[in-house]
Amino acid sequence: MEQVKPIEKKKSRILAIDILRGITIAGMIMVNNPGSWGHIYTPLGHAEWLGLTPTDLVFPFFMFIMGISTYISMRKYNFEYSHASLVKIIRRTIVIFAIGLAIGWFSRFCYTLAGSDSSIPLGQRLLDAANNFSHMRILGVMQRLAICYCAVSVIAITVKHKIIPYIIGVLFVGYAVLLLCCHGLEFSLDNIVYVVDNALFGDSHLYHDTVRSLSGTVSSASEFSVEIYQRQTLPIDPEGLLSTIPSIGHVLIGFLCGKIIMTEKDNLQRVLKFLLVGAALTFTGFLLAYGMPISKKLWTPTFALTTCGFAASLLALLIYIIDVKGYKKWCKFFESFGINPLFMYVLGGVLGILFGSIHIGDASIKTWIYAHTLVPMLGDETFASLVYALLFIAINWSIGYILYKKKIYIKI
Repeated sequence: MEQVKPIEKKKSRILAIDILRGITIAGMIMVNNPGSWGHIYTPLGHAEWLGLTPTDLVFPFFMFIMGISTYISMRKYNFEYSHASLVKIIRRTIVIFAIGLAIGWFSRFCYTLAGSDSSIPLGQRLLDAANNFSHMRILGVMQRLAICYCAVSVIAITVKHKIIPYIIGVLFVGYAVLLLCCHGLEFSLDNIVYVVDNALFGDSHLYHDTVRSLSGTVSSASEFSVEIYQRQTLPIDPEGLLSTIPSIGHVLIGFLCGKIIMTEKDNLQRVLKFLLVGAALTFTGFLLAYGMPISKKLWTPTFALTTCGFAASLLALLIYIIDVKGYKKWCKFFESFGINPLFMYVLGGVLGILFGSIHIGDASIKTWIYAHTLVPMLGDETFASLVYALLFIAINWSIGYILYKKKIYIKI
């Protein structure tokens, strides 16, 4: 009797993952490039210290998706340690981290050169602008992505996956204890996040953030007192090394959700499971926020739980709309961002630097477009700032769309 071989099912790519990735990259580019930082709509700004805005969701959404992508990519190694897999992880980590450093250096170079005295010889100005290492920021978005990718990938091939939830718990609880016991929720130089980063990197290599803080109260003639606030700038880095600890747990949550994607073959079941995961994480994050406030700049465990919950819920919705119902025509815009995510993010950063530093006459390209064109045309500085951000996204998309049509995938 002839043996019948089982028919192998063709693996179908889940388009919703690319679209969510594309939405987050487009969102990151938009919120990083308004026409004017002094004129943005409230939802398009980050929470100053504690709290959550829609803008605070884009970066953690990408971290969540990176966790899913890491699970998918590590499957080809069967989640087993090998010298080749470790070398590839380390090499990619170094490349991503180095790109982050290069963007920071390039930004300082361009803006220093643009603001230099034109009477100084060009060679000297170039040399002075290039020698900006003494104040170059060490950490940043790309650097955090690199560290989290490395940590999660190594965990994926060296640890039994059933203990990953316990690793997440240890990371979250340990970090929460540090924050609660070491002034971690204060915007001050006593904050443990600053203390650690300053000891490792030094004040001049950290991002300096400005927050409106309560400076005191003044009693009025009535029974009420008036609170007085002042704006304070301190070198507390939102992508600091200590706050990367819960970020690793954040990506690990995405990693576990990647297992749902790959082991559950029915899209409706995927939708159901992601809705349950999303609801559970979001509820837990908001519930625990009574004791541990939600904060992106500190990447508190409640921030990680809540944003992972939102991301899982949105992914469930996208899977239902795109992969179950088949509504895909609207996706192509975001797919152009989603298939080359890190390249598109780097492109947005580089173009943003060039638009802000290259001068035509007495104004930069950005100033000509925003202040000299959009503001007079639209008559509203805040709306013009949003329109500039949307136009900037369109410029980036046009490059991404060419790569998409030519099926060019640039892996970083």
